[in-house]
Amino acid sequence: MYIKEVTVQNKVGLHALPASDFTRLARSFDSSIWVENGVTSISAKSLVGVLTLGIMKDAHIRIIANGKDEVNAVDALVYFVESGCSNEALLEALARFKEGRAE
Repeated sequence: MYIKEVTVQNKVGLHALPASDFTRLARSFDSSIWVENGVTSISAKSLVGVLTLGIMKDAHIRIIANGKDEVNAVDALVYFVESGCSNEALLEALARFKEGRAE
């Protein structure tokens, strides 16, 4: 199991498009992945689940993964969130972490 905490940088939090991209990135990994906002933990691969957390800007979340690619999965999602949840951050996270080239 691998866990990291991150502060949401995106001005609208993880809503609509950023949440969709977040779950798309999570689904690209084989590991089981959860996102936690306070005491509630939801599958990071579920768009509806992520949206129900109501994650706003400056929220502190935990990203938790368990599986063969858990480190890359968590690091990719943390990178995406720290980079402001842009489309460019999504593509960069996929390129750097999905292929195991994390720096």
